[in-house]
Amino acid sequence: MEFSAKQIAAFIQGEIIGDENATVHTFAKIEEGIPGAISFLSNPKYTPYIYDTKSSIVLVNKDFVAEQEIKATLIKVDNAYESLAKLLNLHEMSKPKKQGIDSLAFVAPSAKVGDNVYIGAFAM
Repeated sequence: MEFSAKQIAAFIQGEIIGDENATVHTFAKIEEGIPGAISFLSNPKYTPYIYDTKSSIVLVNKDFVAEQEIKATLIKVDNAYESLAKLLNLHEMSKPKKQGIDSLAFVAPSAKVGDNVYIGAFAM
């Protein structure tokens, strides 16, 4: 899925600094950022990476003050770490749910398996 800075800011109640139309489709550590990724800055020891990150969007705390130009779009929030957790949860919930029986599961031929269930690898 792809989300714009505007959509993300609305979901996590953040303030956009930069391009509200910047889009992301993945997550990355700030020091390993790539175009199309969202990262976050919460720990001050990672601050130097914000100036060189290739991530398209970076979540930062509201009190963050840039000391030089930043290419990424920023979304200022009360707590960048918590906001990232909300986004990760949304991302996980939007994934299709697995269904069926994994080829590595052990299910008796006489077992009755309900609809819309998933039996994972090595389940017995």
